[in-house]
Amino acid sequence: MREEDTSPEHVVVVGGGIAGLAAAHRLLGRGARVTVLEASDRLGGKLLAGEIAGARVDLGAESMLARRPEAVDLAREAGLGDSLQPPATATASLWTRGTLRPMPKGHVMGVPGTASAVAGVLSEEGLRRIERDADLPRTEVGEDIAVGEYVAARLGREVVDRLVEPLLGGVYAGDAYRISLRLAVPQLYAAARTHTSLTEAVREIQEKAAAAGQSGPVFMGIDGGVGRLPLAVAASVTARGGEILTGTPVTELRRTAAAGTAGPATSAWRVVAGDRVLDADAVVLAVPAPAAAALLRAEAPAAAAELAAVEYASMALVTLAYRAEGVTLPEGSGFLVPPVDGHTIKASTFASRKWGWIADQDPGLLVLRTSVGRHGETEVLGRPDADLVAVSRHDLKEATGLDAEPVESRVTRWDDGLPQYPVGHHARVARVREHVAKLPGLAVCGAAYDGVGIPACIASAYAAVDRLGGDGGALEALAAAPVQSLHGGAGE
Repeated sequence: MREEDTSPEHVVVVGGGIAGLAAAHRLLGRGARVTVLEASDRLGGKLLAGEIAGARVDLGAESMLARRPEAVDLAREAGLGDSLQPPATATASLWTRGTLRPMPKGHVMGVPGTASAVAGVLSEEGLRRIERDADLPRTEVGEDIAVGEYVAARLGREVVDRLVEPLLGGVYAGDAYRISLRLAVPQLYAAARTHTSLTEAVREIQEKAAAAGQSGPVFMGIDGGVGRLPLAVAASVTARGGEILTGTPVTELRRTAAAGTAGPATSAWRVVAGDRVLDADAVVLAVPAPAAAALLRAEAPAAAAELAAVEYASMALVTLAYRAEGVTLPEGSGFLVPPVDGHTIKASTFASRKWGWIADQDPGLLVLRTSVGRHGETEVLGRPDADLVAVSRHDLKEATGLDAEPVESRVTRWDDGLPQYPVGHHARVARVREHVAKLPGLAVCGAAYDGVGIPACIASAYAAVDRLGGDGGALEALAAAPVQSLHGGAGE
């Protein structure tokens, strides 16, 4: 609230993805007047509900981490509590070394606590290499190290290539040998700083988790699709008086002459969006790093330069619908594909088996989806939709024997959809926020900062709102204990 009058503070939120909508939701709860500006013609970002062969499905992220409270709590607050559903099955496979193999248990993001935990996936040589971990000298991790570099040094490249890589690829569509251990698997980073043996560290993490008595599903979905979540949050925002404008790209963000003064209450920011000019007391930038960089170039050039350097991966989801009669699939919810095996798809989800709400719509319909594309893979994503469908069907046939003709197919492309978290990304984010903090009434949030999963984006939004109110505790907590974005997010 302003000190000079009793009118609500006006906050403009730039970006109508889940981070921007979550920020708007929290701001309204704190008495602010809120305007959300979204450049595209729809809300939700990488959360997108759609339809195939008459069945509702997700065409973007399909699940959210349930062991963190943010996403599940927000869904309940937005009226979706009765629609929350865990996966009907959590059993998955790896398509590696020529066949589907059960996904091992007893690992932390693919890193095993014992060699026996990954028997059947790794070669005998790979298993023997894991056993050497206990006798190796300490591997220093410093301020950060690549997941692949550290795990390969301790356990060998085969663990990285056949286990860690496909799991991380499901989250970041990136390269395990570039991705930050500190941000992607924070509990392993913390353990690596105090343990010499990696397998010993993993066993300790598992023992602590067991002692904490964690129960319930790891992931949660929503009947009708996770894509319903941003729409429900948006409905709650507008019901409480917030204004949401789609098709309204912001082209300029400037501080006004009154910014930072102690005189009569005057808006500190001017937001230009097409032919609209909005005056705001505060602004939350909840857009991808390149868009944030463009808007910050005038007022925070150092922050803009840092954000402009953030890399993104593109990927595509291929959704296929089959008549279930006569089709036999392996058990489980789907499979992951290590890049080292040379196939085009990186994962497949048996969606109508994984989510009971899809099967309930039409028991005679079988819905599958595959994902294609990793960081740097530009050639495959340049192919037409029909080619992506064809290569997906080819790989599905090779992996599972499925040779039926789909009744419908859909390709959903997520160009530059997933920010990459290379070694040192935590330091880049810290520098961005240090520069932004010099401009009162400005905060940034979203997938580029605190994790790519849905709970991480919401936590980032809440921390941004707290920061506007003068409380930096949530940001400090996120920096100290990053939200791990487990497999199951937008890149699955």
